[in-house]
Amino acid sequence: MTHVTLPPLPDLILEPILRNALMEDLGTSGDVTTRTVIAADTRYVARLNARAGGRVSGMQAARMAFHMIDPTLEVETVVADGAPCAPGDTLMTVSGSAASILSGERVALNLAGRLSGIATLTARFVARTAGTATRITCTRKTTPGLRVLEKQAVLHGGGFNHRFNLSDAILIKDNHIAAAGGIRAVLEATQAARSHMMRVEIEVDSLDQLQQVLGVGGADVVLLDNMDTATLARAVEMARGQLVTEASGTMTLERIAEVAATGVDYISSGALTHSAGTLDLGLDF
Repeated sequence: MTHVTLPPLPDLILEPILRNALMEDLGTSGDVTTRTVIAADTRYVARLNARAGGRVSGMQAARMAFHMIDPTLEVETVVADGAPCAPGDTLMTVSGSAASILSGERVALNLAGRLSGIATLTARFVARTAGTATRITCTRKTTPGLRVLEKQAVLHGGGFNHRFNLSDAILIKDNHIAAAGGIRAVLEATQAARSHMMRVEIEVDSLDQLQQVLGVGGADVVLLDNMDTATLARAVEMARGQLVTEASGTMTLERIAEVAATGVDYISSGALTHSAGTLDLGLDF
């Protein structure tokens, strides 16, 4: 696995996410179990360990979770976000108040496990594109409230990000085409109204629709949706040199290699975020 090094997200972006997660977990009275059974002056060193191999993400979020509970905790990241890990590896150490560590443990583990699962699945998708120029990208099928973290996890897995929200780009889907009166209508409306800074992507599900798009013009990217591999290869050839191509729909891990072999520029898959498992991590005292 290649180590994907990225700058951390600004604390200003992460803090509201972590604050909401911690408040949800602490409830109205805080950690009553820990407060009842752990002496206030008890100190420990805890290790966040990987119990399965994969690609790491969420260390920045886990560190912030502990520090928001107790700024005096000493948190050391041993394996950085974007790096591979093996079973038994220590990813992070946390030392200081045992009560503080226990109160932050679940939020830190939930986020680190979830995000590492996304990074790990993305890395598997990316590995299937070896030897091609095709890039793996995510979608907006993310957990509400966690999009920025989940998209960062895709980057840690070696993938790329699609748009973050509805204001990032014009993405004309089949329902837009149907409601607006056809491909020519939506593309002409787009050309008349869009900013010179705004890119346009349009979805097609047949070669006839792709031919219409090429005839009208005005798009930058074409989303080739739910095509079988032979049709997809033909579509990529038709669009070559005119449009960036993106394949989507039924993009399972088992199919990625044959889709990448068509020469498509991007493969987008909602599975990277909505179907990724959680990497098994544990906090051991």
